[in-house]
Amino acid sequence: MSLHALRRWTGALCLALWSLAASGEESLHLPAAPDAGPFQPLVVHAALDLPQARPLLEAFHRRHPHLDITYRNLTTLELHQRFLETPDAADVVLSSAMPWQYLLANDGHAQPLDSDTARAWPAWARWRNELFAFTFEPIVMVVHRDFTERFGALESHGDLLEHLATHPRALAGRVVTYDPARSGAGYTYAIEESRISPRYWDLIAALGQARAALADTTGEMLEGLAEGRYLVGYNLLGSYVRDAVAALPELAVVVPEDYALVTQRLAFIPRQAPHPEAAALFLDYLIGEAGQRTIAEHTELGAVHPVLDGPGTAAALRSELGDALRPIALGPGLLATLDDLKRQALLSRWQREFGRQGPAFR
Repeated sequence: MSLHALRRWTGALCLALWSLAASGEESLHLPAAPDAGPFQPLVVHAALDLPQARPLLEAFHRRHPHLDITYRNLTTLELHQRFLETPDAADVVLSSAMPWQYLLANDGHAQPLDSDTARAWPAWARWRNELFAFTFEPIVMVVHRDFTERFGALESHGDLLEHLATHPRALAGRVVTYDPARSGAGYTYAIEESRISPRYWDLIAALGQARAALADTTGEMLEGLAEGRYLVGYNLLGSYVRDAVAALPELAVVVPEDYALVTQRLAFIPRQAPHPEAAALFLDYLIGEAGQRTIAEHTELGAVHPVLDGPGTAAALRSELGDALRPIALGPGLLATLDDLKRQALLSRWQREFGRQGPAFR
């Protein structure tokens, strides 16, 4: 098998595994070591795929072999709904759905983590010592080599807008992004971008003019890019695409240089956690130097810990991109995302701008 064929096969395998992970609940069980002392359970419910979660869980388990760990990975919506139905089922809840995690903590469902590690955690990455951001994940574009060869470099939102405005026919149906009406992630990114970019609505109109395809998940977009159906993917979750793209030489990840949204996974211990001591050990590990080093060195999630500054860290990204990074703020503003009237207003404008047709299509 040639190197090119091997890379394509590896990329296809990554995509297949991603799709399988996204299609239903995953679970992982790390049993307590028989000779490790008194047995203690730990149940983690999360929206974090196993390829990213496994290194963290295994490294933590080596430190605490007396714990019997059960990990369940669900979609963000399933995770939130399951918590509301059974708030005493999990010891730790992790999710990238920042507004929903904040809502649960704000409604009194989280208990504080009383540790030196928690108190030392950066103020911008925690809320009342109850909710902790432990990753730093840029929202990126993925570009096919054919796009670059035909149209030139794509390094920013401004570049994308210019290409769409200049080549609406050539790019018709060849760009893909989230449908904010069907995707919680897509809606969250839309509301954040509409706040920070004065040309956001121009970009949405240009995407509509170019008949951009709309998708529900990063995996769906990545699959179409790998197959060559799309030349540009706009607003993919970087931590989920890097491994697959690394195995597909025709694709490249672009962190936009004008501004790049950053989402973060939020973790909390439920107030009704059945095993709060084990939960505190795990959450303390997630935000401690050891756990954050595992994130930096063995995942694509991006470590937040302030003493870490090498590859795979927030500090390294800030050094590279500076003020272009726009982390979604952990605070009351997240609740606006869940306001029905504001949601309907944004979606109505999004659909109106996207539905406009420029002169090339009249």
